Amino acid sequence: MNLNLRNAIIHNVSGNTQDQLEDTIVDAIQRGEEKMLPGLGVLFEVIWNHSGDQEKHTMLETLEQGLKH
Repeated sequence: MNLNLRNAIIHNVSGNTQDQLEDTIVDAIQRGEEKMLPGLGVLFEVIWNHSGDQEKHTMLETLEQGLKH
């Protein structure tokens, strides 16, 4: 991913409240548009980079469970 895109996405949501961030995430998921995936990826990267080991473990467990069919 282009570093400029990553920075632009972070700039666009910096300073947003939790409600605004939730709205952004929910809207991106509900729309299901491919063009929204890089933004969600950047947001996940921020979450991952600011999470402790236990939080990362919980996210991985949740992801693993969500991917089971």
